[in-house]
Amino acid sequence: MTIRQICLALVLCAAALLPLTGQDKALPAKSPTDKKLTGPDVFTQVRRIVAIGDIHADPDALLVLLRQAGLIGPKDTKWTGGDTHLVLTGDYVDRGPNAAAVLDLLMALEPQAQRAGGRLHALIGNHEAMNMYGDLRYVSPEDYATYRNKDSEKKRDAQMQAALEQLKASGMPPADEAAWRTQFQAEIPLGWVEQRLAFLPTGKYGQWLLKRNAVVRINDAIFLHGGISAKYVTWSLPMINEKIRMELSDPTNLKDGISQDEQGPLWYRGLAESPETNADIAGLVNRILETQGVKHIVIGHTPIPAIMPRFGGKVLTIDVGISRAYDSARAFLLIEDGKYSVVHRGQKLELPVSGGPIDQYLGAAARLEPPNSRLKNLVEKSAIPGAR
Repeated sequence: MTIRQICLALVLCAAALLPLTGQDKALPAKSPTDKKLTGPDVFTQVRRIVAIGDIHADPDALLVLLRQAGLIGPKDTKWTGGDTHLVLTGDYVDRGPNAAAVLDLLMALEPQAQRAGGRLHALIGNHEAMNMYGDLRYVSPEDYATYRNKDSEKKRDAQMQAALEQLKASGMPPADEAAWRTQFQAEIPLGWVEQRLAFLPTGKYGQWLLKRNAVVRINDAIFLHGGISAKYVTWSLPMINEKIRMELSDPTNLKDGISQDEQGPLWYRGLAESPETNADIAGLVNRILETQGVKHIVIGHTPIPAIMPRFGGKVLTIDVGISRAYDSARAFLLIEDGKYSVVHRGQKLELPVSGGPIDQYLGAAARLEPPNSRLKNLVEKSAIPGAR
């Protein structure tokens, strides 16, 4: 086992040995399938919807988009969106510098939006799931540092000692204990233990995430992170949401499950990457729409530098690379009284969702871009992914 694998297994031991402080504190445990917590996954007669793609731990980018959408004030973070439904299609953690700040903001806005007659739908993406089951490949050093507190060294030392004792008990003590301790400190940065405690099913963020849906239907569209493959095309929204919550609430449920399946709704890329001439995928899109009773499928997960209508506008990809870890793009989907548009770099553009040409829309978006942006270069070369 690697040092991190040992520590993932032992993190509960460290939690028992040391007092929890600040954001480590676990909330009272509740059933992740409690209907009062999970809420509905179908919403109708919604006047205004704002949908934002992958934020990837960039709170500054999120604040810019929320203000452009009129959802928070110009100088504070109080909800001003009234009855708007805000949808984030997952991946608000990993890669960037401060996932905790993004999560804290969403957690604060959610009850404010509901009191005002609106809603905040923070959907589960593959990276939220990864953080819950301990796949930490994309947590940045800057991100770990945001979890540090005055007890961090003490907690890491307890983890290190517990890991060392386990190795000795199993008959595999390190040949050079001093070198092993140095390696441990390199692989387990300060803040690592606090981050793991926060994403446990009973932790501050883990418990909140277990109340999220992976997919919702609002008016004539469904919203989710990756997409729906042929393997899951017959599944209802409640089946998908409850299955993912069950798996993330207990790692023993993950094996052969939906949460780690490349064909599952958190990981599938076929709707974003397959050629629109692919008859099988076009047929799959129609089956999804028929099964769910909608006209559009809105997805994130696959970064494309502009919000793209695909398959005649039946699929809308909204991961534009918002985080500084990508292109620092600035765009979100806006649906008002059933009319679809894009706010790109603060400018509202009509989005062709009825099968018309997209050249005019992409050209207008590219003209709003700074010099040498990825979108501008791709449009100039007629190489935008998914464009016909």
